[in-house]
Amino acid sequence: MLYTLKKLVKSYEGRKVLDLPDLDIEKGRIYGLIGPNGAGKTTLLEILAFILRPDDGELYYKDIKVNNRDSSLAYRREVVLLQQYPVMFSISVQKNIEFPMKVRGIDRHKRKIAADELLAMVGMNQFSGALAHTLSGGETQRVAIARALACSPEVILLDEPTSGVDIENRAGIETIIRRINRERGISIIFTSHDMLQVARLADEIIYINNGRISDSIHENIFKGVIKGGEKGKSIIIHDSLNIPVNTVRGEGECRVSINPLKIKIIKNGGSYSAGDRQLLTGRLMQLTSEGDTVRALVDAGVPLSLIVEKRNDSISVLMVGETVYIECTEESIEFL
Repeated sequence: MLYTLKKLVKSYEGRKVLDLPDLDIEKGRIYGLIGPNGAGKTTLLEILAFILRPDDGELYYKDIKVNNRDSSLAYRREVVLLQQYPVMFSISVQKNIEFPMKVRGIDRHKRKIAADELLAMVGMNQFSGALAHTLSGGETQRVAIARALACSPEVILLDEPTSGVDIENRAGIETIIRRINRERGISIIFTSHDMLQVARLADEIIYINNGRISDSIHENIFKGVIKGGEKGKSIIIHDSLNIPVNTVRGEGECRVSINPLKIKIIKNGGSYSAGDRQLLTGRLMQLTSEGDTVRALVDAGVPLSLIVEKRNDSISVLMVGETVYIECTEESIEFL
């Protein structure tokens, strides 16, 4: 096992930001950490990078207990953390890549060859002579990944690797993440607010809410606004979802969880009679088998995850990429 966490607790100013009774992370896989802002994702990455020390509990790396600062320093040679906004030295891109190897005493000629290979791998070899601090956000992230690889890590931790990055660079960064995992066997753990991205990249998804690992029932967590209308109140989410709801809450901002077990998915919305209920239109992005159930990921303006029993006949006629209709019933909405 790459990491094992037991009864791990981290607090700030008396508030628990992490409370993880048990968590295992396997070597050689890609893990996606998702959850709302303040859930504890970045704190967990910093603990896994041996930058932060937990207040209580046990942390094992490669089945060896990490119990003091000296052992943490030793393991840092194998684990690299890329922050959400990487900082580049005010020198050339090439020299930024060579820097970790220079610190480790690698010969100048070998550094040059390795840096060229890494820049080619991330599609940035044409920028080798450019000043690194002048790059765009997406270009900076690519160079940061190349610089991390120059450390010859066994684990790379990425905090929101495509936050604020344009679509073209986002797709390129996702390809790079897959490639370094598949070709080099490097374990990847990354945070993201993009459920569709996590579904594309991760071998396993870890949901964190209020510092704890949550069941998948809490994965559809959104901020919204309650508004009133002629037909009653509804929740507006990201200006694209309008979900009718019966609540005594007044109008204004809210935070909700949509239970994936209570969302209905319908292939042909035109032949479905739902009375006054509103059907939401979306594109089916992914179908994943999970024991006796199937998880469906629908892009309805925001990513919505649904869980349907395999014996449900509606699943057998669904195809990834097609338009589907979903109904979020009132009982599927939980206010947080």
